[in-house]
Amino acid sequence: MDELWAALNGRQLRVRAYKIMDANGLRRVRLYDARASCLTYLANNGVPDHLLAMWAGHTNVKTTKKWYVKPDVADLLPAAEAWGGLAGGVTDRDR
Repeated sequence: MDELWAALNGRQLRVRAYKIMDANGLRRVRLYDARASCLTYLANNGVPDHLLAMWAGHTNVKTTKKWYVKPDVADLLPAAEAWGGLAGGVTDRDR
């Protein structure tokens, strides 16, 4: 929204976002990528799926989960450690 509460178009939003990133010494990232990072962070921190979908403006939770919630290597570590324990590997509990 601008000063008069009118909706911004995509270009206007990008320009404002990049100014904020620059002013705060942040690396410029595409807003699309920041959206996915934000939704992944929220999902990993317990925000329920239906709220993620609302936050993203989706009517279908599956859309949000399929296209925006992206686990990274650090997110997969607990699963890998659990699998290592099942397969007889060394886990943190064994150290």
